[in-house]
Amino acid sequence: MAKIALGAWAWGNDGTFGNNFTENDLRPIFDAGQKAGLNLWDTAFVYGMGTSEEVLGKFLRSVPRESYLVSTKFTPQCADDKAENAVIEMYKGSVERLGTDFFDYYWIHNPVGAPEWTRKLIPLAKTGKIGKIGLSNHNLAEIKEAQAILEAEGLKVAAIQNHYSLLNRSSETSGILDWCKANNAEFFAYMVLEQGALSGKYDTAHPFPADSARGQVYNPVLAELEKLNHAMSKIAEKHGAAVAQLPVAWAIAKGAVPILGVTKVKHVEDAVKAANLNLSESEIKELEALADKANINTVRVWEKEMK
Repeated sequence: MAKIALGAWAWGNDGTFGNNFTENDLRPIFDAGQKAGLNLWDTAFVYGMGTSEEVLGKFLRSVPRESYLVSTKFTPQCADDKAENAVIEMYKGSVERLGTDFFDYYWIHNPVGAPEWTRKLIPLAKTGKIGKIGLSNHNLAEIKEAQAILEAEGLKVAAIQNHYSLLNRSSETSGILDWCKANNAEFFAYMVLEQGALSGKYDTAHPFPADSARGQVYNPVLAELEKLNHAMSKIAEKHGAAVAQLPVAWAIAKGAVPILGVTKVKHVEDAVKAANLNLSESEIKELEALADKANINTVRVWEKEMK
């Protein structure tokens, strides 16, 4: 199992990150990830409506298939209503954009329309074109429902991907992490750094881009984030680490595979260091206590708090 996945959400240039990244900007990042052995790449059609997959696909075509793992998703809201099986149709589009017909992970992006999409994924899964079936943004009841459907066909839920960070531990308190351990399913954590809010880079004097979606979410709570990041910096100093490495190391220690959005080579370098950073049990508890004290709600419009 990979320790860290590198995320290409921002590569879709869909406005979430307030930037426009070109292939020339992103190619050095891809090369750095591959060289460092961080070769699990996570994307989705909905990230820029194909743009992220297209850019990543151009890079993947330039290296041997066995040198990388790729993770992409079926997003119900983007389903073709006219298709006989919209899951298969979206899969075909991803194949064309990414340049491979085998996905190491293929996810149902959210539970809209569940469990219909779980059933429609079964014919595709039985072709052997999916390494592991994953569910993203599903709560525990929805996960169990999908597992029952798949088990009846000799398949299983092999991975879960949810928003999980120091500021959003609902996948832990709801029992989802325990379910994953009991069922030998990998747990992937997206937004571990809360889109940079837990990186130490942004504070009241250095806000997020005002025209970005994350700026609208995090700028109003920058004072609380500033206090949290400052407190985390003291722990980071003990390890000779950057603040951004702590939440990642924390997630790994909790048994998760963090998905880190990468838009700079430095992000890859930080990921490598975070993967090798060992936090003590007392430091893990201290980080969680600090996050609880900040009392910031980071559940986004497309998701729900797991209960």
